[in-house]
Amino acid sequence: MNAKPLLRRAAAMALAGLARAITGVRPIWQGCSPLGRQRIYFANHASHGDFILLSSCLLPEERERTRAVAGADYWRKNKIRHVLARDLLNTVLVERNWVERAEDPMVIMLDVLKEGQSLIIFPEGTRNMTEEPLLRFRSGLYNLALARPDVELVPCWIENMSRVLPKGAFLPVPLLCRVIFGTPVILEPGEDRHAFLHRSRQALLELDPEHQRALNHD
Repeated sequence: MNAKPLLRRAAAMALAGLARAITGVRPIWQGCSPLGRQRIYFANHASHGDFILLSSCLLPEERERTRAVAGADYWRKNKIRHVLARDLLNTVLVERNWVERAEDPMVIMLDVLKEGQSLIIFPEGTRNMTEEPLLRFRSGLYNLALARPDVELVPCWIENMSRVLPKGAFLPVPLLCRVIFGTPVILEPGEDRHAFLHRSRQALLELDPEHQRALNHD
C-alpha cells in the first residue's frame, strides 16, 4: 500500500489541529454550508499559512479532497519546502513566471478539478504586503469559472493571519483568527472578464470586518 495518502492524511490532521491550537480559528459559514458540492475557495492572501488555516476550517472529508494552489517558485526553492508541499501538504504547484514556465497553470488546475477535487486559490496571485485590503485579481478565477461553471466559487476572508505569521517569521504568534465563508459567486451569461473579476473581488472584500466597519463609520 502506498504510504503517501496515509502520511498526507495524518499531516493534514496534525496541521489542522496545530492551526486551531495557535489561532483558535473560528469558521463563519455566512453564505454557504460546510457541506457542499465540488468547490473553488478563493481567499485573500497575506501569509504562507493562509491555506493551512482555511483548510483547518473544513470538515475532515472536505479537507481530504481539497488542495491549495501555490507558487512553485517559493515551494521548490529548496528540498525541504518541496517535500513539504508535495508529500505532506499535497499542494498544486504552479509556475507564476509565464515566460519561463514549462506547464500551463490552468491545465494543471483543471486536471485536478477533473479528478473531483476542490481547490483553494488566491486570485491576487501573490501575498499582499501593501496597505490595501486586496490587490487586483488576476485572470485565473475567471478562466476557471468559464471552464467549470458546475464548480462552486466560494469567497473566503482570512482574518488576522498576516499577524500570526508575518513575512520573514519562522514561528507563529498566537492570535485569534476567523475564516468567513461567503455566498458563492456565479459567472453570469455573457459577463466579461473585467466585470466578473471586479464583482468577485468586491464579494470577497465585503466579508472583511474592517471594510464593513469603515463603511458603517462613513
